[in-house]
Amino acid sequence: MPEGTRKLGVLAIAGVDPYQEKPGEEYMNEAQLGHFKTILGAWRNQLREEVDRTLNHMQDEAANFPDPVDRAAQEEEFSLELRARDRERKLIKKIEKTMQKIEEDDFGFCESCGIEIGIRRLEARPTADQCIDCKTLAEIKEKQMAG
Repeated sequence: MPEGTRKLGVLAIAGVDPYQEKPGEEYMNEAQLGHFKTILGAWRNQLREEVDRTLNHMQDEAANFPDPVDRAAQEEEFSLELRARDRERKLIKKIEKTMQKIEEDDFGFCESCGIEIGIRRLEARPTADQCIDCKTLAEIKEKQMAG
């Protein structure tokens, strides 16, 4: 990992150094948008490779074990892998939706209140579509509805 790279999940995944803002720089300018395109593209590619690896693994390892315990263990392993891949597939869709927002010049602003989400929050969670205040409020409401 390059010197100075934060060990945050997505930045580590993408291998991209944190964005260095310049004084007086306009929010979500071309350089910033390019930075997030790089992060999102690398993240999506890594997830796709993971999906391909799983498919290859399952095809290579699929065996019809005569022993029911061995067969059950393999089915459980495949089931867990498929659940993980399903979560990744949903995340890939969310990443692609976010990349579309960049193309439409609609990235980096809270969908609830319209303010800037912020570079650091977006680096930690590039698919974030709410500012921290609106997200926190939404989580509180969600807990109240569930309780």
